[in-house]
Amino acid sequence: MIHLSKKEILSYILIILVIVLIRTFIVTPIRVNGDSMNDTLKDGDYMILKKYTKDDLNRFDIVVADVGNEKLIKRVIGLPDEKIEYKSNKLYINDKQVKTNYGKGNTEDFRDYCSNDEYFIMGDNRGNSLDSRSFGCISKSKIIGTTDFVLFPFGKWKVN
Repeated sequence: MIHLSKKEILSYILIILVIVLIRTFIVTPIRVNGDSMNDTLKDGDYMILKKYTKDDLNRFDIVVADVGNEKLIKRVIGLPDEKIEYKSNKLYINDKQVKTNYGKGNTEDFRDYCSNDEYFIMGDNRGNSLDSRSFGCISKSKIIGTTDFVLFPFGKWKVN
C-alpha cells in the first residue's frame, strides 16, 4: 500500500487544479470534425484552442464558435459593423475588394452585414461548409477562442 504525506497529496491536488484552470480559461485541445476547412485543416486534426485570444479577433483568424449544439472551426471573414459581399467569387468588405488566399470552391453571390459585436465566419471549403451564409453573423459571445497550431498528427505540425 502506498502512503502519501499531506504535502504530497496537496501537491497532486494543486497540479490537478492548475491543469483544470488552464484547460478552462487558457488553452485546450480541439479536434477538427469534417471537411469544411479543407485544404487548410483536415478532418481529425487536433489543434490548440487559445481561449484568451477571443477579445482580439482579426480578419482571417481561425476561430472556434459555439453554434447551436456544435463547436465549429471557421475563418473570420467579416468584422463588426462591416458589410460583407461576395460577387463573382470575389470578397468585398464595405464595397472594397479584399484579396484572400483562403477558400476553395465557388462562393455564390451574397451580401450580409455584421452589426456591432458580430462576426461573419466561413469555412475554407466553400462548397461544403455550414457557416454564416446559413446561420448569419454570430455574436462575439459565441466565439470560444482562436486556433492556429495543428498539434496532431505528429510530423504535420503547422501554424495556419
